[in-house]
Amino acid sequence: MQWWCSVRAVAWDWTWRPFLGVWVLLALLVAGYVRLRRCHGVGTRGHTAAFAAAALAFWLGLDWPLGALAGYLASVHMLQFMLISLVAPPLLLYSIPPGAWARLAASGPPAWLRFVTHPLIALVLFNLIVFLTHWPTLVDALMVSQPGSFLINASWIAAGLVFWWPLVAPAPARPGFGPGLKMAYLFAATVTTSAPFLYLVFSALPMYSAYELAPPIEGITKREDQQVAGLLMKLGGAVVFWTGIAVVFWRWHRAEEA
Repeated sequence: MQWWCSVRAVAWDWTWRPFLGVWVLLALLVAGYVRLRRCHGVGTRGHTAAFAAAALAFWLGLDWPLGALAGYLASVHMLQFMLISLVAPPLLLYSIPPGAWARLAASGPPAWLRFVTHPLIALVLFNLIVFLTHWPTLVDALMVSQPGSFLINASWIAAGLVFWWPLVAPAPARPGFGPGLKMAYLFAATVTTSAPFLYLVFSALPMYSAYELAPPIEGITKREDQQVAGLLMKLGGAVVFWTGIAVVFWRWHRAEEA
């Protein structure tokens, strides 16, 4: 009960801070999606539901109270990472109407898009961003300011879009990147994201000064908070990646039967 009262007090202390940036992002997201539907077709109910789920994940991850508590608890900051980098991007990409993908494929994707969404490049970029944005020196330098915190969140969104693009987006077409390689790609992600998990969980001392010096939350120590963050990354990431593997396998099996 003390823990909940402490968390509520911290979150309430931030209620006066307007999270206008989140609402601007959501407004731009909705406006862009409405324009896509007008220009390229409505798509199916599944596309609409996926967009709603993506917008919800962005809102939950960036708005109050998670947006406020992320400055006090590394575990909440990791939950933000899960929502805006691993959950929202694939839903957002899936929600794009097929007509928009067809036009992109017909016009020819730009060279830079083909490069950054190449599976090998995308996997490397994703893991590089994840590693750097969990490196203590960089986190301590950025988390002390709102622009720095925004830069971390924006990097996570970009990394998530790049990572999921080869798996979800039909353009640019990559005929050689079949279901087997897609499952291997997702499995590789479960392995490569283990480095931050290891040093977060098994470090003897808190690694982030930004969280160590933050006002304490009753009921959880700074080291326990850091360990929870590491477990969230490993277990939560595994759930997402293995769910992706299951979806790819199910679609592959259904296509073979057809």
